[in-house]
Amino acid sequence: MSTTPSSRVTSTTAGQRALVLGGGGSTGNAWLIGVIAGLLDAGLDVTGADLVIGTSAGSTAAAQVTSAAPPQLLSDILSAAPQPRTAPVGPDGGRVRTGPAADHLARISTIIASAEDAADMRRKMGKAAVDLDAASDGSWQPRWRATVASRLPSQRWPERPMLITAVDADTGEPVVFDRDRGVDLADAVAASCSSRLPYRIGEDRYIDGGYRRNENADLAAGHARVLVLSPLGGRTLHPLDWGMHLAAQVDELRARGSRVETIVPDSSSEHLFGASAMDPTLRPPAARAGFHQGRVLAEQLTEFWLSSPARP
Repeated sequence: MSTTPSSRVTSTTAGQRALVLGGGGSTGNAWLIGVIAGLLDAGLDVTGADLVIGTSAGSTAAAQVTSAAPPQLLSDILSAAPQPRTAPVGPDGGRVRTGPAADHLARISTIIASAEDAADMRRKMGKAAVDLDAASDGSWQPRWRATVASRLPSQRWPERPMLITAVDADTGEPVVFDRDRGVDLADAVAASCSSRLPYRIGEDRYIDGGYRRNENADLAAGHARVLVLSPLGGRTLHPLDWGMHLAAQVDELRARGSRVETIVPDSSSEHLFGASAMDPTLRPPAARAGFHQGRVLAEQLTEFWLSSPARP
């Protein structure tokens, strides 16, 4: 597999383009890296977006692609030593001992079924996380931060705008971290990926940004071009009338004048996500699948990404 692009096209028009990287677990992170590397290999560089938005596993990918070359990130995934499935892993591929993924999914589904709306769901998710944390010894947090930090090529926020999403575990209110908020990048990413236990930053506790919306593409409102990469295929466990799914976010953006394109895993690789998302042994095939899709889609996305209309 070639990872050296023959040519690179980078956008330079300020405020025109947003890149949105959704959540999707360990395999989702690998797929995101693969797609971006594949686009680049075929001549389209989307890492120069005027805004990058990352959620959960996508927050790790956002921090990675804004501080390291996608071909190298892809190579690191493909050359990593095989990891046996002896413990659950975090959204960026690191191990964390936080309980079986199946139990966690069942817990999420039960909370969603009991909630009146999205805001109520977030509050209940936060309370469940806080209750679980009260029963733990707290030693997971420094291990989780170290795991997340080890995955980041740089510990510094990029100069260009980047948004990392989370949810306040105590209030259920959505939170958006950026370089001006005074939070270390590793802490912001660790909070965005904390789907089961609350991650503490100072006096505040946070849970996964995917509890706001899995992609949070609506945060790109005001950009003329929005490219959304969704490892989970835009699907949601929530009732559709809550408007949490990707199609609703795309409709909102288009209603405000943005052109939007989405990339989701193709039918040949869907089995690598969802229930399998935390299997570290599936990261290489997920990255390869993303790379192939990126190469295939680059030509048709080039006009979309490079044209420079007036801002919506």
